[in-house]
Amino acid sequence: MSYKLFKSTLTVSSMTFISRLLGFIRDVMFAMVFGASPDFDAFIVAFKIPNCMRRLFGEGAFTQAFVPILSEYQAFSFRKEMHQFIHAITGSLSTVVLLIVLLIELTASWITMVFAPGFTHDSIRLDCSIHMLRITSPYLLLITLTTFTGAVLNTFNRFAVSAFTPMLLNVVMIITVWFYVPSPTSIHALAWSVLVGGILQLAVQSFFLYHRLGFIPIPKWRWYDPGVIRVLKLMVPTLLGVSVAQISLLVDNFFASFLEVGSISWLYYSDRLTYLPLGIIGVALSTVVLPSLSWCYNLQSANSYSATLDWALRTVSLIGIPAAVALFILSGPVLTTLIYHGAFTARDVLMTQKSLLAFSVGLPWFMFVKVLASAFYARQNVKTPAKIAIIAMGINLFLNILLIHPLAHAGLALSTSLSSAFNAGFLLYSLWRRSIYKLTAKWAKFFLQLLTANFMMGLIIFQFSENIMQWFTWSIEERVFHLLGVILLGSFTYLGTLWIMGLRFSDLKPSIMIDKA
Repeated sequence: MSYKLFKSTLTVSSMTFISRLLGFIRDVMFAMVFGASPDFDAFIVAFKIPNCMRRLFGEGAFTQAFVPILSEYQAFSFRKEMHQFIHAITGSLSTVVLLIVLLIELTASWITMVFAPGFTHDSIRLDCSIHMLRITSPYLLLITLTTFTGAVLNTFNRFAVSAFTPMLLNVVMIITVWFYVPSPTSIHALAWSVLVGGILQLAVQSFFLYHRLGFIPIPKWRWYDPGVIRVLKLMVPTLLGVSVAQISLLVDNFFASFLEVGSISWLYYSDRLTYLPLGIIGVALSTVVLPSLSWCYNLQSANSYSATLDWALRTVSLIGIPAAVALFILSGPVLTTLIYHGAFTARDVLMTQKSLLAFSVGLPWFMFVKVLASAFYARQNVKTPAKIAIIAMGINLFLNILLIHPLAHAGLALSTSLSSAFNAGFLLYSLWRRSIYKLTAKWAKFFLQLLTANFMMGLIIFQFSENIMQWFTWSIEERVFHLLGVILLGSFTYLGTLWIMGLRFSDLKPSIMIDKA
């Protein structure tokens, strides 16, 4: 199992890394062309609303409810019954999401004013955002169906395709910005590119689903299907839990719309940088681990279940914590190297750095939440993470109100990080209290190894990172060369310290082995 999990995680992480790399190229072009302009603030709102809903109905509530049930069909049912279940889910899901898209189209003005009330005093941003929301809203249906087909592929251990398709959206947006830069309507062309990217993603993934598994999901409206009913019962509380995280993001957007122009853009760029390691490690691990945990649970293999979860948590710790330390110390150098170009000014860099520092504090916790929540969803327990997430949302809201005045947009980012730490802590405590997961004796030594290695790495990076004002004076070649040098030096220090402290790859293998047929 350890080899299969490692191979699957490596596959998803590699594809995700390429996609995130393309995403960074896209964001660099955004920064060069649009900077932190009012138009780009408007685009972020128009893109974020369907994107957040996508995470609810696609990557979030639906996937977490659907995959465990599909794994059960895979383990105990005939192939024909499983196909009927998939067709029924396709019809139900597409109908619900299509109705939501139509609702967004009809109420775009109201929705924009609710989620970005600060725009009501800025007619340019408001009108632009409303127009682009009507363009981007159908993307919700396209990407939800794309995520659905990806969930089917993942359940059958076909992870590469669903990890590849996000690249298509990034490529389309990069091409759009490249060719429409001279045009005054380039920001609207960017909204159209989201729709085109969604069509491509669904087409490519559907093709591979047919090629690899030999069938295409056909919408059939069977609301009475037992599998559909079970998914809906799981999805309602899951939707509540997952929506908390997305509502928190929209609440941050709500508060940011009242701050100075550019605040939404600063949060966007810092969030994107944080999401690089989160997407590569946290999302990849949760994607791979959920079907494996569901399989262990269906086979009632408690030891294998705990061993799989333990492996995932140690992997997150091994990569997520040093990523957070490095991102915190190198926040300024990373920003000046990647997005200090064109319309993105030195002040934009400094303001974005503030929120990036705050987000980097929460990076490991964001990853832990992804993995720990999957541990509950695999057991078809959706109520516990939902209850914890609601409390975390309340903490986030309270901290937003408390910190927005002294820290402005950075306070919103810090609130998100602190509430995620609470979320992860209580998820872990709930698993431990139910005896679902127990820390092994290896954790004490592992923690000491991590602490020492991260301290040494942080010390070296800090010593060679230079003051941010120095980075402003360097050419792009000097910035890239120096940043890569510091990152390599820090990486060698981290890995070398772990080796000296006695950590070996074999130490990370689960103690219990189980193969998924």
